[in-house]
Amino acid sequence: MTAILLLLHLLGATIWTGGHLVLAVTILPRVLKDRDVASLHWFEQGYERLGMPALLVQIITGLWLAWQKLPSLALWFDPGAGPIAELVRLKLMLLLLTILVAAHARFRVIPRLSPATLPLMGWHIVAMTLISVAFVATGLSFRVSWGI
Repeated sequence: MTAILLLLHLLGATIWTGGHLVLAVTILPRVLKDRDVASLHWFEQGYERLGMPALLVQIITGLWLAWQKLPSLALWFDPGAGPIAELVRLKLMLLLLTILVAAHARFRVIPRLSPATLPLMGWHIVAMTLISVAFVATGLSFRVSWGI
């Protein structure tokens, strides 16, 4: 069961992080250069149908995997519970940041999106991309030591 959960979690991470990397590296520069709000809306509408379910899969499987590693919520928040608990807390913090950035973009930036507000949306896209890469790096830390 753990292998299936991990596979679903990794597939969700691939879709979520990969989509944001494509957006940030290939689409966003062109959108900002051309001040092309329509292209950003086009990408967002297509990506959301796959990206949001992928994020939901990540949240569900991530919590389930965390529960398998530490089957007590108290341990998740205990500073003395060890490195696995630290990684779980970091993942939860990244999830909170994801929710905050996404909510701000969805409810404050996107409804007012115009050529003038594209740079603000760009910052949201870059922030979400960096957060999602941090999610992947943190997830990898459950399996490998960075040797730093």
